[in-house]
Amino acid sequence: MAPNPPEMVQLDRSDYVFDEHGGRGTPATTFFKRLASYRDHRDQRDNSLTLLQDDEDENDTESKIRGSAFSHADALSETLRKERQSTQSPGAPESPKRDSPRPGLHFHRKKSYFDGDDDWDANVEHDLVMNESIAKSIEHRPHTGASPKPSLERQTSQLSNMSSASSKELYSHGSVGGVKDQVEDIIRDPASSLYSSSHNIRPEDAQTAAEVEELNSRLSRINKFKKILQATNVDLEQLRKLAWSGVPQELRPISWQLLLGYLPTNSDRRVTTLARKRQEYMDGVEQVFSSGLDQAMWHQISIDVPRTNPHIKLYGYPTTQRALERILYLWAIRHPASGYVQGINDLVTPFFQTFLSAYIDGDPETFDPGLLPKKVLDVVEADSYWCLTKLLDGIQDNYIHAQPGIHRQVAELRDLTQRIDGTLVKHLQHENVEFMQFSFRWMNCLLMREISVKNTIRMWDTYLAEGANGFSHFHVYVCAAFLVKWSSKLVHMEFQEIMMFLQALPTKNWTEKDMELLLSEAYMWQSLFKNASAHLR
Repeated sequence: MAPNPPEMVQLDRSDYVFDEHGGRGTPATTFFKRLASYRDHRDQRDNSLTLLQDDEDENDTESKIRGSAFSHADALSETLRKERQSTQSPGAPESPKRDSPRPGLHFHRKKSYFDGDDDWDANVEHDLVMNESIAKSIEHRPHTGASPKPSLERQTSQLSNMSSASSKELYSHGSVGGVKDQVEDIIRDPASSLYSSSHNIRPEDAQTAAEVEELNSRLSRINKFKKILQATNVDLEQLRKLAWSGVPQELRPISWQLLLGYLPTNSDRRVTTLARKRQEYMDGVEQVFSSGLDQAMWHQISIDVPRTNPHIKLYGYPTTQRALERILYLWAIRHPASGYVQGINDLVTPFFQTFLSAYIDGDPETFDPGLLPKKVLDVVEADSYWCLTKLLDGIQDNYIHAQPGIHRQVAELRDLTQRIDGTLVKHLQHENVEFMQFSFRWMNCLLMREISVKNTIRMWDTYLAEGANGFSHFHVYVCAAFLVKWSSKLVHMEFQEIMMFLQALPTKNWTEKDMELLLSEAYMWQSLFKNASAHLR
């Protein structure tokens, strides 16, 4: 007999508690204020407790595009706003109507790239938000009347229109890193990067025997990748075997594009295929922005993009934000079964950051893409779009109506955790903690709200090496290993402590070694249970 599906949580205007007894009678306002305080002390990214919403949301006249970024605090904020409006005196001016609550624009706070905003105070800055949202919409809106259709140049930030010559002049001063010497060749054929003589190998940096050994190991690994990647026909099976344990940063862009099937394995077809796909993207952007905006969808994207990785400088730059907006909007328009769902904005960033690194020296997380020649930015944007599309094609049931893929993954996570650590599952049941309450976001955002972008990129090396099921099936094992890792702490916590802890996990200082340990544990569980008849049904 199949287990009962997780009980869905209902929201109303009364004080909210998780499930029947889960909140121990604590009012929602008190619970979430404590949650905010806990996050401040942990100095974590802006995370919101996320749950699926009832089907009644579809009939709400103010329904919104919701996903990982929506929390019960948003619902409480919206309820309070409605109550304030209903109690206004007849002579008072009516408050401007808003499409959805909007968190503060913390990316304007140039001195800090950490966003400590809490969702339930979102309506405080509505007036500031709407002005910017309208301005962005105008920026992307096509010309009317006899004017020609807008070019991609108009849709790109003015900073990205800087000429190649002036960009390189700036880079020559060494103030912000720089464009690689062979950038023209890499744009045409990513395999050109394989012939770089240095690959950031600096023998003078090795001062001890251990450092020399590590340097030699890195160089040997790069050469193994290059031997595969330089072949006329790339052996994907051999590439997967190597990539499972991590891809060298300088070889990651071409490796990812091959593993995703975006780049042809035959070297003779790469140049023409890339040129065609990039032009298709540019034509697609031109078309969708020339036919009028879906205002609800565009509004939600324009809200989410500034909130994407607010602690990283790269994602605070206008050029980056305009590029992400175009990518997300085109994808949503071309995939009407799901449209735009919050959380997809996170998934595009590893691609954007990785492909940007192919053309620059230095850390992409601190680089301003507005300083790039426009043609470089165009190919980074187009390649990011197509690779995001490839990824989402394999997990699109996570984002269609009712998100059945996420329901299935959460159920699988519970079953797997029961087999690995029954004591933990029993304790969570005793405290009335439902797996859906904390792991929905793990599936919706592929753990990107729990670990850094750099660690996510390392994790995706392995996911891509796993093949078609890496982001769906293997991800469940990773989530199980991730949850069980905290078991010794969780079993001594009560409901509120558990929820607070799982919403602000102490992974800020995790390194690549921590990720490799997590992936190894996930692989161990997969090896033990993958073919078990009673498992993951």
